[in-house]
Amino acid sequence: MDTRRGTRNLGSSTRRTTLVWVAVVVVVLVVVDIALVLLALGRTAPNAGDPAGPIPTFSSSPDASTDPTPTPTAAAAGDTRRFLSAVDGQEAWRASGETCGGAAPTLEHTVDGGATWVPVALGPDVSTLMAIRASSTDLAILAGIGADCTPTVRTSADDGATWTDGAPGAAGAGISTAGIVTTAGVVEPPCSEPIEAYQGQQTSVVVCDGQVEWRSGAGEWVDVPVGGVRAMADNGDSYLLARVGAEACAGVEIASMTAIGVTPETPTTAVGCDADAATAGPVSLDRVGQSIWLWADDTVSVSADGGVTW
Repeated sequence: MDTRRGTRNLGSSTRRTTLVWVAVVVVVLVVVDIALVLLALGRTAPNAGDPAGPIPTFSSSPDASTDPTPTPTAAAAGDTRRFLSAVDGQEAWRASGETCGGAAPTLEHTVDGGATWVPVALGPDVSTLMAIRASSTDLAILAGIGADCTPTVRTSADDGATWTDGAPGAAGAGISTAGIVTTAGVVEPPCSEPIEAYQGQQTSVVVCDGQVEWRSGAGEWVDVPVGGVRAMADNGDSYLLARVGAEACAGVEIASMTAIGVTPETPTTAVGCDADAATAGPVSLDRVGQSIWLWADDTVSVSADGGVTW
């Protein structure tokens, strides 16, 4: 018998057995891996009856719900305003511009009844104008100074060649984006969109859309319903009102209203009508004696009889 042949058969049998076990182990490992994968998928996949989850979205923009709500202001930036202040029947000052943040204001002077107007420099730090008040000796302006339009009174005694600091209230009341600027400081306006403000020695007036607000001293505002008022002027014991849309006047009507003991029932009385005056856009009005000055659109008109004829 050849003993070497038997030894070779034994070795071959051992190797085959080893290979079989290796194959069995590999199969078991594959089965285990498949089972683990199926288990993981079963845990992460939604059930057929479950509601779908939210789809995530991404944005670099801030949430609109966190944006601050704009605060209403007395006068929105960019509103065009006009100011007119007369010295007599021949001399007057006028100014125009926008509220804080708008175009630079302009100031002009006439000595020939408005036939010609001469520009007057305001200074590089004047950002806006809120009021002007002229007399035979000087001119006072309520100006907004700098980028934040700080209310500041300045006066000139040489027709605007030089300016000095003025006393509070010297130019009258004005309208800023913060409120009504008065001698005592800034106060809350009596309406959301004031058109014009006036402060005298004892009374104050704010012209609003559809009404005139009046008060004595620091008392409560009295709401007088008057439609179409665009400007007002002090007339001693009464006020003159410039109105548009009046039935009897195709242009700008001049009306009178008492300045004493005003109530919601206080009436207005028509004085006259500038039938040729433009009714669109801002209007400005002033009075000195019997001379009434009206600025509407590009035209300045002067009445010599208290506003009766133009």
